[in-house]
Amino acid sequence: MNLIFRNKKITGLLTVLPKNEIKFEDEMDNYNFSVAQSLKLKKIMGYGSHRIVESGVTISDLCIYGLNYLFDQKLLKKEDIDAIVLVTQSPDYILPPTSNVIQGKLGLKKDMICLDINQGCAGYEIGLFQSFMLLDQPDINKVVLLNADVLSQKVSKRDRSNNPLIGDAASVTILEKSEKDQTIYANVKMDGSSFDTVIIPAGGFKTPSTSSTAEMKEDAEGNFRSLDQLCANGDKIFNFVQREVPPMVESLLEKAGITKGDVDYFMFHQPNKFTLTKLADKLQIPHEKVPSNILEFFGNSNGVSVPTSISFNLGDRLTKESLLICLAGFGVGLTWASLILRMEHLTFTEIIYF
Repeated sequence: MNLIFRNKKITGLLTVLPKNEIKFEDEMDNYNFSVAQSLKLKKIMGYGSHRIVESGVTISDLCIYGLNYLFDQKLLKKEDIDAIVLVTQSPDYILPPTSNVIQGKLGLKKDMICLDINQGCAGYEIGLFQSFMLLDQPDINKVVLLNADVLSQKVSKRDRSNNPLIGDAASVTILEKSEKDQTIYANVKMDGSSFDTVIIPAGGFKTPSTSSTAEMKEDAEGNFRSLDQLCANGDKIFNFVQREVPPMVESLLEKAGITKGDVDYFMFHQPNKFTLTKLADKLQIPHEKVPSNILEFFGNSNGVSVPTSISFNLGDRLTKESLLICLAGFGVGLTWASLILRMEHLTFTEIIYF
């Protein structure tokens, strides 16, 4: 599905990362593999360290910390927020919506919209789409898009396939109406027939958590996990990305009437370095235009890997320059989405630590 948005812009971007840093080597003894096997995997996948929240920290804690930082730095006013869009797959509660919890704890005005969206790897892009649509309303002038996950709490420490790559993070993106006549091109596709490619099998209403679902079992690759924990089929994900993402990006470029050379950076979701390198090769894009270093320093924080990559790799450049950027997310759902927009002269682009 193709989407078009006009006269919208990103004016600020903040990433919130946990101070708690765990290195790959510190967890190798947890895995049912030799040191040599683990180190080989580290090199191929680009593992380094990942950032994990302390026990009891939730996404609302990360988001509120980030928003209070912006309030204190006079970068955002409470009364200017007309809508909060929160994208997460690790909410504080099953109900109420965590966006309402954040609004209440911050004492924001009641005349506003709070909205939770359950999306993962393509969550940042889906959140942008929803935020742009809200800005079409006459009385909505500023939307705060929050993308946050703390999925480390749902991953087995004995799962070498998933534990080394999962990181926690939150991002705060400010979106506003633009006086410039600029068009944002986007597209999105979904395939729910493959919903179990990335899944936490138990814990919802379909399969409630019990003592049985908490039982750890070994899979064919020597990983130990329970039904209450994240299970991702790495081979299927890799094949899906290589099959579906290149035509999606190429179709988007064609729709926008631009070439790959016109795009300054391709800021993609970062499941691992190997997948991104192969994706760049298939798209025939120079590797320097497709950053793949977030997993190495912070871990894969679901959809938040995209704003984290922007903050980390472009930083202050976006406060001074104008860059044409292609964003893309792909994974859980299965969902894949992309958009092309110009990011220029942002008020702030920062990373802070909780």
